[in-house]
Amino acid sequence: MDEAKRTLERVKNFHYILILEGMAVGVFSGIVIVLFRLAISKAEEYMSLLRGFAVHRAFMAVALFFIIFALAMLCAFLVKKEGMISGSGIPQVKGELTDRIETKWYKVLAFKFIGATAAIGAGLSLGREGPSVQLGAMVGKGFSRITKKLHTEEKLLMTCGAGAGLAAAFNAPLAGVVFSLEELHKNFSEEVLLSTMAAAITSDFVSRYVFGLAPVFSIETPEMLPLKYYWIVIVLGVFLGALGVFYNASVKKSQNMYGHIKDPFVRIVIPFIFAAVFSVIYPGVLGGGSSLVEEIAGGGFVLKGLLLLLLVKYIYSMLSFGSGAPGGIFLPLLVLGSVIGASFFEIGAPIFGIDEGYLANFVMFGMAGYFAAIVRAPITGVILISEMTGSFSHLLTLSIASLVAYVTADILGGKPIYNQLLERILSNRVIEEGRASESRSRKHGGKSAVRKVLVETSVYFGAASDGMRVSELCLPKGTLIVSLTRDGEEIVPHGESVIKGGDRLVVLCDSDETAAVDNILDEKCRRIEI
Repeated sequence: MDEAKRTLERVKNFHYILILEGMAVGVFSGIVIVLFRLAISKAEEYMSLLRGFAVHRAFMAVALFFIIFALAMLCAFLVKKEGMISGSGIPQVKGELTDRIETKWYKVLAFKFIGATAAIGAGLSLGREGPSVQLGAMVGKGFSRITKKLHTEEKLLMTCGAGAGLAAAFNAPLAGVVFSLEELHKNFSEEVLLSTMAAAITSDFVSRYVFGLAPVFSIETPEMLPLKYYWIVIVLGVFLGALGVFYNASVKKSQNMYGHIKDPFVRIVIPFIFAAVFSVIYPGVLGGGSSLVEEIAGGGFVLKGLLLLLLVKYIYSMLSFGSGAPGGIFLPLLVLGSVIGASFFEIGAPIFGIDEGYLANFVMFGMAGYFAAIVRAPITGVILISEMTGSFSHLLTLSIASLVAYVTADILGGKPIYNQLLERILSNRVIEEGRASESRSRKHGGKSAVRKVLVETSVYFGAASDGMRVSELCLPKGTLIVSLTRDGEEIVPHGESVIKGGDRLVVLCDSDETAAVDNILDEKCRRIEI
């Protein structure tokens, strides 16, 4: 009961403290991500020089292949030592926030930093955003552990770190905040919003201090698309939605294919071999591909070149991510979205009489819509593309493309990519081993450390719990609703208290019941019944 009492007292008094803690996490996350971006930049710079020499000198080609193989061995070794650094990192963060995954923050922080730098620097078609989110979350977790915060507060600080990581990775603080709320925390409470905003803004300031104020993509879109062409954006959105479902299915298929290879060293070496080959024959598909977006938007590709790039980049992205090498999918999928948008424009412009000056617009529509279809976070996609291009004048058309793509993917039965990846991780035996290891590390006096944690939720209007009594929620034994806030006023709840739409509930439960409680709240409070 001491833990429960301390948890309640802490929550009632940490409104402003949490903002300050968010700023602290933002500073540390910003520093880590800045170092991460610098490391990747230097690695890519040196590899680019080696590729230039390798074209004309045979011994430099041999050296290039040897270095790429050495980086493959390094990545494979790190993934084998810590399986939670594999892939994007965002599903792992989602798992930790729902108490289904436990990791050693310092180990993940170090190994992910090195592994992702090696993989992206070697030229694998992976992005820095997923690792940045995981690195930021681990900074938040480490800050919590070092300062001995409560478990509930630790989750909030991990959310702060995740948002700060994305903000610093792309100079996109608003996208970092919205992504943390829309995709990770699934809660728009004032505490989460303000603390994450403080972390993201602080982290973005640190990043801009080093990298400057310019947006990630330098795309010129001087004019807004005329209203008479908006129906074409709807058609593009449907197209992107269908392709997004196909993308997620392709990721699953590639992971299944790699699953037949038992040796992790062999799995991770495969995309590195392709990186070595593409270094000589098609270097344009290497890495995340942020420079490709600008070249595409500037009209640097004809239709045949776009279609070839789409095919090769798509297959290479599947080979890279499916292997389990540390790296994200954000940037590669944005590049693919830009190629799809540009290809759609090149085919449709002559037919519908669209002026060539609107190519860059369709590149942006393609990125936002493809992101919404794959990740199923349309608001994040719209804001992310706006911040990355430095232009908020296309919000309406970006929103149309994203919404249509989202709805299309939903109708076709596509599953959000990070939910799909998390389910796969949880089905892996490595997770059980990691959980058992973490459990052993927390034993004290021969007993497992079961902590009291708080789970917050808003009650949607029209949800199953709208009009339901507290006792009818059927929460696990020992779980207690400790706070019910309505119209800014806190009500002390009891079994006969009636829950209404718009209420905010705070639930106290054991840490090992968090996932079960969250599932019940998601089913009864966060879904609208028709």
